[in-house]
Amino acid sequence: FTMTEFCRLEKKDHILTVTINRPERLNALHPPANLELAEVFDEYAADDDLWVAIITGEGRAFSAGNDLRWQAEGNIRPPMPLGFAGLTSRFDLIKPVIAAVNGVAMGGGFEIALACDLIIASDKAVFALPEPKVGLAALAGGLNRLPRIIGSKRAMGMILTARHVSAEEGEHLGFVNEVVPHEQIMQRANEVAAEILACSPLSIRASKDAVYRSLDFASLEDSMRDMRTEYAAVRTMVESEDFIEGPKAFAEKRLPNWKGR
Repeated sequence: FTMTEFCRLEKKDHILTVTINRPERLNALHPPANLELAEVFDEYAADDDLWVAIITGEGRAFSAGNDLRWQAEGNIRPPMPLGFAGLTSRFDLIKPVIAAVNGVAMGGGFEIALACDLIIASDKAVFALPEPKVGLAALAGGLNRLPRIIGSKRAMGMILTARHVSAEEGEHLGFVNEVVPHEQIMQRANEVAAEILACSPLSIRASKDAVYRSLDFASLEDSMRDMRTEYAAVRTMVESEDFIEGPKAFAEKRLPNWKGR
């Protein structure tokens, strides 16, 4: 991995842990940080030895979103084709990403979490899309993903009021997978990552790809038609060594030795 300035990286046991590291700005992201994180997730996608990613924040915030102070200082914002943290406008990442939300997740920070596949939240986490309070709107996926995840009425209840939502309420609404005591957030995120790693990495990718792509179809029947040919990740799984190894290990009553190919 390339050297990073705005995040810390750890690679261990097929897991990449990305810690946004701008605590003095509550991990708010300016374009240089977003572009750096985009490179990090490019490398995650391409590295055959990395099967699960966890993203979290340093200090008391996950991410306060867009660094408005940086913008107000007169800096010109360049295009960011992959969005906040290189994730909110990335639609081809078939490897799983877990958001370990350790504190404030506001605006773009909440949109980063929504772009992840699972949200494990500290009991100190707080979520909001407060953009309307400063004359903006959550255009990095918040207005699109939140209604798809929790339904339009519940989403509107957050979006039109810009109110703060606790981790516990987030779990009740359905966008948080689970809430854990603050000091256990990374331990639990790693436990969930380990549960994912017990599965075939190609099966995980095929499953993620099929779930999200199937949402593009209006018809359930159309979404299920020709899955082995329409979904590239499914085709890769079916043609892999792991596709043979899984049933073989089951028959031999042993743990499978996944190779990811």
